[in-house]
Amino acid sequence: MKLSIDELMKNLREREEKVKAAGGEKRIQAQHEKGKLTARERIDLLLDKDSFVELDMLAEHRCSNFGMDKVEAPGEGVVTGYGTINERLIYVFAQDFTVIGGSLGEMHAKKICKVLDMAMKMGAPCIGINDSGGARIQEGVDSLSGYGQLFYRNTIASGVIPQISIIVGPAAGGAVYSPAIMDFVFMVKNVGIMHITGPDVIKAVTGEVVTSEKLGGAMTHNRKSGVAHFAAENEEEVYQMVRKMMGYLPSNNMETPPSVECKDDPNRMEETLLNIVPTDPNKPYEMKEVIRHIVDEGDFFESHPYFATNMLTGFARLNGQSIGIIANQPKVLAGCLDIDASDKAARFVRFCDAFNIPILTLVDVPGFLPGTAQEYGGIIRHGAKLLYAYSEATVPKITLIVRKSYGGAYLAMCSRDLGADQVIAWPTAEIAVMGSQGAANIIFRKEIAKADNPEKVRQEKIDEFQLKFSNPYEAAKRGYVDIVIDPRETRPRLITTFEMLSTKRESRPAKKHGNFPV
Repeated sequence: MKLSIDELMKNLREREEKVKAAGGEKRIQAQHEKGKLTARERIDLLLDKDSFVELDMLAEHRCSNFGMDKVEAPGEGVVTGYGTINERLIYVFAQDFTVIGGSLGEMHAKKICKVLDMAMKMGAPCIGINDSGGARIQEGVDSLSGYGQLFYRNTIASGVIPQISIIVGPAAGGAVYSPAIMDFVFMVKNVGIMHITGPDVIKAVTGEVVTSEKLGGAMTHNRKSGVAHFAAENEEEVYQMVRKMMGYLPSNNMETPPSVECKDDPNRMEETLLNIVPTDPNKPYEMKEVIRHIVDEGDFFESHPYFATNMLTGFARLNGQSIGIIANQPKVLAGCLDIDASDKAARFVRFCDAFNIPILTLVDVPGFLPGTAQEYGGIIRHGAKLLYAYSEATVPKITLIVRKSYGGAYLAMCSRDLGADQVIAWPTAEIAVMGSQGAANIIFRKEIAKADNPEKVRQEKIDEFQLKFSNPYEAAKRGYVDIVIDPRETRPRLITTFEMLSTKRESRPAKKHGNFPV
């Protein structure tokens, strides 16, 4: 007997309501008691109001092992679909911890893979909200296959569409590698957890006792490992952060970044810039203040703010146009390049290049950080990543040297020889193979040793070297610096230079891919 249309519609609504009930009231309540939202609540906060369209709501697993044939998993423990952020198309998936702990099985993975495939076809960003106990063990190799399919798609999508991962619960074992392949990882403090092996396994194998938070919490990965790029105080904040960052990014690698109306005078001269940078090369200062006085409305959206803090990376706008900023931070390790700073900057450069975001590099660097820890840790290999990333990048690249720029670090911070389209310097710039003291000790070693008063002669030679190289003019004579400017005119000069470079076209030799020094 055929059902009436009313009966059919009733059946559909009942099925939808059952799925929307997720793991049931008790589990939803338990989720809220942990300070966590449900998958659909999260999507509602992330996307524009009423824009979300859910896909595969009625998907079901087909596992019969270990009693799974009697287990219902509404929505398969993940909510997937699409919507908008500021009226731009976004694909999204949110794991549902109230349904079998958000564990990933065959159909769970297929739902995520489907939205990633659609995001690629439509050229739209994909955002993943992670809250999962890991692989669904009852499904065995099907669960492992699901992770493999997800990792593969993350890799293929890399550099084609922006991929953002938000960690608002556990991500353990193989589950951590999807976020790691994606472009940016956001974590909520005291809620998000990422680790390969948990505290119990570590204790059993090594005897080491560690809490889950200390092992893989938000600040561990933001400050120590560098796996995560942003930390938020709560879920509401993290979704606002993601929404803001999406405003700087294009939807795919074939588009240019979105522009906004600029309410900040593009011709603004900034008197403060005359006095922020000390003329004494040994005195520290806050590079973020330099950035804030240059960019639109002082708004610098910093990425990786807790990791490798001797290097700054982030997004800003100049006259309404998105740019990526890489800058040395003189107040931390004197702005030296080290292993972590090189990794941090290199990956950011590559992201900007992949998505057509022009790059501004602010330079005040005395060199690479010396020491056995750095050499044994592979500073040569890690420093090479930064050289490679800048050389590979074809987006417009402007380098602004504000003070020190010495030796190999001068090259690594996007020198003319690594492809900078314009190198601009302030009168405070110093460009040399090394600092004046080290250089004088090497060049004039014999004269100093023979002198009746070695210290006096050494100081004279240091002063001589400083007089010659403690300025940008020797480099300008040879074309390594294009323009020396009054610091006050930095903002209008950068804006007009980026506008000049907006039609830049540069190709590279045909090849499958280069061999990045990972």
